[in-house]
Amino acid sequence: MMKKIVCFLVFIMLMSGQSAYAENLKIGFVDLVRALNESESGKKAKADLEFLIKSKQTAIDEKGKAIEKLRSDLEKQSSVLSPEARKTKEEELERLIRDYQRLVSDAQNEVKKKEGEFTGDIIKEIRSIIEKIGQEEGYTMVIENAEGIILFSKKDLDLTEAVIKKFNESKSKTKK
Repeated sequence: MMKKIVCFLVFIMLMSGQSAYAENLKIGFVDLVRALNESESGKKAKADLEFLIKSKQTAIDEKGKAIEKLRSDLEKQSSVLSPEARKTKEEELERLIRDYQRLVSDAQNEVKKKEGEFTGDIIKEIRSIIEKIGQEEGYTMVIENAEGIILFSKKDLDLTEAVIKKFNESKSKTKK
C-alpha cells in the first residue's frame, strides 16, 4: 500500500505544473530480491541455507524410515503378538510419530529463522548501498521494484546491477 502511495505521489509531482522541479527530478529503482539473490553474500547465504535444509532433511528421512519399519513390523507381527505387546508397539509407534512431527516442525522453524537472519542482514546492507548510490548520484528518489510493480521504465533507471556490484565490492573489501 505504501509503495502505491509513493508511486502516486511521484506521478502527481511529475504531472503538476512545477516543471522546474520535475526537470530536476531523478528517480531510480532497485529489485531487492534480485540484488539479494545475485550478490555474492546472497549466493553464499542461499548455499548455507540449502546445506542446513539438506542436513535437517536427512535426520527427518531417517526418523521417517524408522517409523515405516516399526509400522511394517507391527502389521506383520500383529497376529502373533499378545495384546500387551501389541499395545506397547503401538504406543512406541505413536511416540515416534510425535517425535517425527516435532522434528519436522523444529526444522522448519530453524530454517525460517536462519533465512530471516541471513536475508535480514544482507538486505540492511543493500539498503545502505542504495542510499549511498542515491546520494552520490543525485537521485531524488529510489524505489523498490517489488513483485514487478513498475510496469514500464527506462533501463537506465534500474540501479539493481550497480547496487549488486557495489555491494559485492564492499564485501570483498571487508574480507581483505
